[in-house]
Parts: sequence; structure tokens; C-alpha cells
Amino acid sequence: MTSLCAEFAHPLLRVPTPEAWLAEACRRPDILLIDHANCEKKAASTALSLMFAYAEDLELGGKMSRLAREELRHFEQVAKMIGALNIVPQRLAPGRYAAGVRRLVASSEPQREIDLMICGAFIEARSCERFAALAAEISAPLSDFFHGLHDAEARHYRVYLDLARRAAKRASLPLDARVEAFAELEAELITLPDDVFRFHSGPPPGAASGS
Repeated sequence: MTSLCAEFAHPLLRVPTPEAWLAEACRRPDILLIDHANCEKKAASTALSLMFAYAEDLELGGKMSRLAREELRHFEQVAKMIGALNIVPQRLAPGRYAAGVRRLVASSEPQREIDLMICGAFIEARSCERFAALAAEISAPLSDFFHGLHDAEARHYRVYLDLARRAAKRASLPLDARVEAFAELEAELITLPDDVFRFHSGPPPGAASGS
């Protein structure tokens, strides 16, 4: 499997997806797709929740409305692929990733809004990075499918990051140190062994060091 480390460069993420996770994803496309469908639904739900939480912000509401619609279209595409591959749908418990990233989200405003936007940016950025990595490693038809989703996720993380910058500027609060704190936590979640395989999980237990 081709190493990603030498060529990895991302303006937000600190580490590439471990090769051991990619190998596991290629072995378990059924769980990968089922959890991916769940991720698309959660992403749409998050966007709608933010529209309600910040209802007075029409700019945010417009961006989240467009994002939610696109995430739901992606869910429909994933569901169609699940059917085409004759994968039997099943309920999956969530992995640790999203809840782990949200551990840093402040409980009070205006820091909470900034943190929620940063959190969204990292989740979407990791999805973008994983789609690119998967497209290079997994077999067809999933390789083409994931390649097609990459650009949308790149656009989504930039939307969230722009909203974080706007909220920080409005509140006269620093942004860079906060982004770095989330980056360090996100990198831990991606590189530490993970007992549960999911779209955003870390490498499986027992994976070779540095993979």
C-alpha cells in the first residue's frame, strides 16, 4: 500500500489517515458504507441544528441550509451504492470520533459558536482527506464514488472555517490557538488504536507502529 506520509499536506489536519485504517476499510466496505451513510445524515442534522441554534444569523442559516441539502443528497447516493452492492443495512453504534472532537467545545457563548464551527471544519476536513485516500486504495466502483465526493467535503470544511473566522472576529476572540487545540485532539483520535471500525475511526488495535 502506498505511503501517504511523504506526500501528506493539508491546511487544517496534522496527520494523514493511517495505512492500517485504509487496509481495514478495504477489507470491510460494508461497514464503511453503512457508517458513511450515518455520517451524511448526522452532517445534515448538525447543519439544521446550527440553523436553529443561531436563528438570528441569516448568513449562517443560508450556508447551513445549502450544506444540509447537499449532505442529504450524498446520503441518497450512499444508500444507492449500498443497494447496488447488495449490502444488508444494519444499525451501528457511533464511534468515538465526533464526540471526541466535540470534547473541546465551550459551554458558553460566544466561544461556543466559534468552537462548533471549528469542530465542523475538522470533521469535514477529515472526510475530505479520507475520500482522497480511499479513492487511491479501494477497488471500483467505490474508488470512483469516493473520488466524486472529495470536492464537496473540501468545500464544506472551508464553509465551517470561514464561519469560525467570522464568529471569532465578531467576538474579538483569538482563533489560531483554538484551531491548534482542536488539531492536536483530532490527530490523537485518528492515530490512536480504535476498537471500533468506523468511517472516522483510528487504526485497528495491533496495527504496526507508524502505519
